[in-house]
Amino acid sequence: MFFLIQSCEEDLTKINSNKKTNFASQIIYDADILQKDSGRVTVRFKAPLLESYELIDSPYVEAKKGIYLEFFDKKNPKVPGKIWAKYAKNNIKKDFYFAKGRVKIITTEGQTFVTETINWDKRKNKMYTKDTVFVSDKDGNILVGAHGMVAKDDFSEYTFFNNSGSFNSTNLPATSK
Repeated sequence: MFFLIQSCEEDLTKINSNKKTNFASQIIYDADILQKDSGRVTVRFKAPLLESYELIDSPYVEAKKGIYLEFFDKKNPKVPGKIWAKYAKNNIKKDFYFAKGRVKIITTEGQTFVTETINWDKRKNKMYTKDTVFVSDKDGNILVGAHGMVAKDDFSEYTFFNNSGSFNSTNLPATSK
């Protein structure tokens, strides 16, 4: 009798530990998502494939086939900033974003940043990378941050590491003696 009872007992923790939970709980094809604030569009997000992994301890959203994002700020609401990347991932709990694959960012002021990867800590309003960053502006100025950069997420302030570049001398302020 003892053997019969013991053999019928199931350990649910062992059974549940074998179940796979790291699969997409939502899949969106040709995603086109608008985020609005008080009736004004603040973000427009597009991705050919968007997968949401929600059944794990650290849920995330992944765009394996790339992203295109437009962001609008209150200073210049008619001209959006833009971001392109071949891959992106959002850690939902940490509010942390990662993009890679020829990441290109155009700010609302017309500056263009190109790098291989970028990290965005939304809670700290900070973007950073250790990869080489190429920056150009409307005036033809070029700056290269060979060892990456740290920036506010609105690109109002940024710091480059081991930088070099070329600048249009007509736009530099005149020096007086």
